[in-house]
Parts: sequence; structure tokens; C-alpha cells
Amino acid sequence: MLDQTLVALASAAGAAVASAAGTDAWQGLRQRVARILGHGDGAEGVLLERLDGSVVELERAGPEGREQARARLVAAWQTRFHDLLEDADDEDRAQLVRHLDELVRYGQQSFGGASAGDGGLAVEGTVDIRADRGSAAAGVMGDVTIGNPQGPGPGHN
Repeated sequence: MLDQTLVALASAAGAAVASAAGTDAWQGLRQRVARILGHGDGAEGVLLERLDGSVVELERAGPEGREQARARLVAAWQTRFHDLLEDADDEDRAQLVRHLDELVRYGQQSFGGASAGDGGLAVEGTVDIRADRGSAAAGVMGDVTIGNPQGPGPGHN
């Protein structure tokens, strides 16, 4: 079982693939993914076909289904990276971590992938956040108290 850091890395790599599909960054990113997943054992051609199938899936989805198609691609590629990391021995895993980290950074550099630090929120697409009936809503929320403030009175300035 992978620790949270490796699961997050697999997720970020899957998101990088889905975000780059159909963009100017695609050719460079797809080559990197094929090298990482192909292990140099001749499987790169099949992987390139699968990667190109990702672009086709997004194109077929059209504007109305693109976000759902992209979410499916993120999950599919995340699973591939997760399985790769999980199946690797410690030495290979360390090398894979370096390659996947480079892949994620390449994707962010090439097409401005969204990223946020601790306590932040990065979103690709539309976010609709609403508060209703005395509630509070936010993408990222710290300590919140809901209610009426105490009125001034004796002992309050």
C-alpha cells in the first residue's frame, strides 16, 4: 500500500495527463508518460496509442461532456501511475518518484497547470460555491462561527 505522498503524486501525474491532452504540451508529455510506463520494454507504442485515445475521448465528449471525460481520464491515468508505484521495488520506486515529479512539473510549466499550497484551492474548470440560510461556504475555510455577534453592553468596549 502506498503512503499519502505517493498517492498524491500518482493523482497529480494523472491530472497532468488529462490536462495536457489536446494542448500544445501534449506531444512532450505523452512521450514522457510512454517512457515512464513503458519501462523501455517495447510497450511504448501501445502506450502512445492509449495516450492518443485520451485525446480522442475528450474530442468526442464535446464541450458539454468534456469535464466528465477529463475526470475519467484523470482517474484512469492516476490508477496506472498508482499501480506502477505500488508494484515497484524500493529502488525502482525512488526512480519512478523522480520521473513522475518531473512529469508533473513539466505539465505545470508547459500549460500553466493549477496548483495551490497548503490551505489553498486550485481548480481547473468552474466552481460554484453558495451559502444558504445562515450557513457558510468556501473553497477553503478556516475557523468559522455562525451566529449573531454579542451586542455591546456593560464591560464591552
